[in-house]
Amino acid sequence: MTLKIGLLGLGTVGSGIPRILEEHKQKITQITGTEIVIAKALVKDEFEKQHLAVQYDIPLTTNIDEIIQDKEIQIVVELMGKIEPARSFILKALSNGKNVVTANKDLLAQHGRELIDCASENDCDLYYEASVAGGIPILRTITNSLAGDEVQRVLGIVNGTTNYMLTKMVSEKMTYDRALKQAQELGFAESNPTNDVDGIDAAYKMVILTQFCFGMDIELSDIEINGIRGLALEDIDMADRLGYVIKLIGSSEINDGHVSASVGPVLVPKQHPLASVLNEYNAVFINSTGVGQSMYYGPGAGSLPTATSVVGDIIEIGKNIKLKMTGRPFNVYHETKNLASDEEIISKYYFSLEVPDKVGQVLKFTEIFTRISISYDQIVQQQADGQRARIVIITHSMTKAQVRKVTAALKEVADFKLLATYKVLKD
Repeated sequence: MTLKIGLLGLGTVGSGIPRILEEHKQKITQITGTEIVIAKALVKDEFEKQHLAVQYDIPLTTNIDEIIQDKEIQIVVELMGKIEPARSFILKALSNGKNVVTANKDLLAQHGRELIDCASENDCDLYYEASVAGGIPILRTITNSLAGDEVQRVLGIVNGTTNYMLTKMVSEKMTYDRALKQAQELGFAESNPTNDVDGIDAAYKMVILTQFCFGMDIELSDIEINGIRGLALEDIDMADRLGYVIKLIGSSEINDGHVSASVGPVLVPKQHPLASVLNEYNAVFINSTGVGQSMYYGPGAGSLPTATSVVGDIIEIGKNIKLKMTGRPFNVYHETKNLASDEEIISKYYFSLEVPDKVGQVLKFTEIFTRISISYDQIVQQQADGQRARIVIITHSMTKAQVRKVTAALKEVADFKLLATYKVLKD
């Protein structure tokens, strides 16, 4: 038996698919009971990809209908990225009875329910393991290995660009601008890094992780999103002095059936496993009632790591086709969306303030914090320049509602300047 697939895109990840299928052909054939063959690949420029076509004997086309209308092709693998035309191509493939594999987290986060419903209506599989954390098999781990467990919280370093930048800012004292430039030179960051540095890419992945962990379809607008743009070296140094490392953390947790999700810089205790995740690597940390604490670590991007996850999905669908069991959702867990209120979202927080270097300033902000019932864990005053002083506060646990109130109150004080507010990871 031969299983034919159509490949949409032969870029960084797409070019890794034929390599893996060829290098591990014997193993894959044993697992699936079939030989997997790329019947056709959709490309923008046939001449540009001719070397891959010759190397792996792949027929090329610039016409999507040559793949959609080919009755022998049973799986379409979308690796084009962006929303359109990927969304239209996937819907068309599913409507024509073709199973689909994609790594498109932007598309899944924004139109996932539409695609999932279309797959179900047409008894097709839709798998997307590679959409979160590249080569880390986290989605299948949650939906299979942790199916009998109850996840309480999932934390992710799920953007390699920002983790690389933060590693350099911590270890080499690079400024944000210099770290970004180096990440771009090494190919970790795009020329327009907005989605990465502003936390949007990580938020897309938290939408998907929330679906898998808690069964709830949340939207980007349900997530509090903050990036690392403008993160100061002074805050990184102060975090280090206080025993923390600043990481861009995607977080989703559930309390009494209410879910909350956020993305932003977080002070992570140095002894926490996430603090040791460096450079472009990703990690997903899960708290659950059965297993307790577990972390899944590996490369979050790259040709072969991501392509390996994609091929894993192809193999799963291949087995389902042979058993005539296609049409079951990748994630069957589903609950009604129930968002936590600001009063239910609780964390420790880090505040960085610039105040006049004169008597009475500590009393001023102490009165504000006391009025809103916020207590301190640590207070540090950095060396003053004679006119202004920098004060850093780490609070005890407080609600998001209290954060809003104290932030507004501090901004009303004419000679105070609120420099930064970050979450502090609960142990």
